[in-house]
Amino acid sequence: MTAHMNTRSATRTATRGVLYVHSAPSALCPHVEWAVGGVLGVAVNLDWTPQPAQAGTYRAELSWTGSVGSAAAVASALKGWNHLRFEITEEPTSSSEGARFSYTPELGVFHAVTGLHGDIMIPEDRLKAAVVKAALGETTINVEIDKLLGKPWDDELETFRHAGEGAPVRWLHQVV
Repeated sequence: MTAHMNTRSATRTATRGVLYVHSAPSALCPHVEWAVGGVLGVAVNLDWTPQPAQAGTYRAELSWTGSVGSAAAVASALKGWNHLRFEITEEPTSSSEGARFSYTPELGVFHAVTGLHGDIMIPEDRLKAAVVKAALGETTINVEIDKLLGKPWDDELETFRHAGEGAPVRWLHQVV
């Protein structure tokens, strides 16, 4: 008996991650569910709770499983939406690094590659560019390192993260 595997199924590695919608106006909530469901290939019904850090907005969390690259696809589907703040993570696999995306309307998208233990891994060309900018007097090395680590996004999202402590997390599985 011979087993056959096509290229598509051979390269689809499963991973998991968490989507944190930190704040979304009520009118945007169903659109977030639709966009995330479209990427993951399953219906998404989030448990929205009021976001105490910003009146009139809601927050939700979703743990998901899916193909490697799903976090990037979700971030792409959600970026650019006014009044939406979110983060999505993707765990590393035996054949891929992990990822973290953060989004705020003011700052746009932050992306970082993460290692096995969740550490941000900064490519050497980005480090070299930061050193050159600092050497030219355009900025300081500390400011550039903060940007590479996502500190401006962390600073802006911190209030929203704390407001969501204790909120329930739901699991969503995609057939891979």
